[in-house]
Amino acid sequence: MNATDSPRTAPAAVGVIGLGAMGAGIAQSLRRAGHTVHAYDLRPEAVAAFAAQGGTACATLADMAAACTVVVSVVVNARQTEAVLFGEGGLAASLRPGSVFIMCSTVDPRWSEALETRLQALGVLYIDAPISGGAARAAAGQMTMMTAARPEAYAACEGVLDAMAGKVYRLGDRAGAGSRVKIINQLLAGVHIAAAAEAMALGLREGVAADALYEVITHSAGNSWMFENRMAHVLAGDYTPLSAVDIFVKDLGLVLDTARHSTFPLPLASTAHQMFMQASTAGHGREDDSAVIKIFPGITLPQPATEAP
Repeated sequence: MNATDSPRTAPAAVGVIGLGAMGAGIAQSLRRAGHTVHAYDLRPEAVAAFAAQGGTACATLADMAAACTVVVSVVVNARQTEAVLFGEGGLAASLRPGSVFIMCSTVDPRWSEALETRLQALGVLYIDAPISGGAARAAAGQMTMMTAARPEAYAACEGVLDAMAGKVYRLGDRAGAGSRVKIINQLLAGVHIAAAAEAMALGLREGVAADALYEVITHSAGNSWMFENRMAHVLAGDYTPLSAVDIFVKDLGLVLDTARHSTFPLPLASTAHQMFMQASTAGHGREDDSAVIKIFPGITLPQPATEAP
């Protein structure tokens, strides 16, 4: 189904939960579009920084529910989403009927389907809306959203979705379809990163200069977006996490769980998952996902450039 370019509607009071790499960018994109943005994060310094830039800080989730008609959750996983909604002081007890909860995490599609039913019982509309594109596109309001929701949920926040993303794909009128497409995207992303790391590692083992290999591959048929993007981190010797190894331990685990539910074989995804598991077990879980290259023995990786004295 083609992406829709939703028309802007009147500015809304929007809450953003989670001011990490993606959530902070989403909050700023919404504010630039004229929405009144309220933010909540477990890190007070993140909320204070956003408030200093013109946003509104929420001390509690109940405060956010009282102020906002739309809430965007950009936490890590289903467990954190459960805590946000149904934990102590959770959002669900305070959300007004007719408000919209937009869930941007990568989760099990069946869990997302069940969440829609739970929120519907409270009179709350729900959009299954995992995201892709990275922190830079989130900050520019140009990320991709893979969404599924009832028509009334879309109607209630078209302007919000339009401000958040350059592409809003509407994949179904019930929750779950967005999460299924995101699962498939993560299968490809994880396999591509693992393959890129393996290729670069072999080149290093064979004595090929890393920068020369990168230049050739990025101008040849073997290139991929992940090779071009992630192997640049390896060349720089910079494993500052934009997306961490442990994210792909989680996401490829969800990919495999989805396939097991359908009794469907995924040999490449299974191997990639083991590679990320190995990197995590070796102590690289919180490093950039390109650090999966560190599992390969007998290679010398590029080191960060040192500043001249």
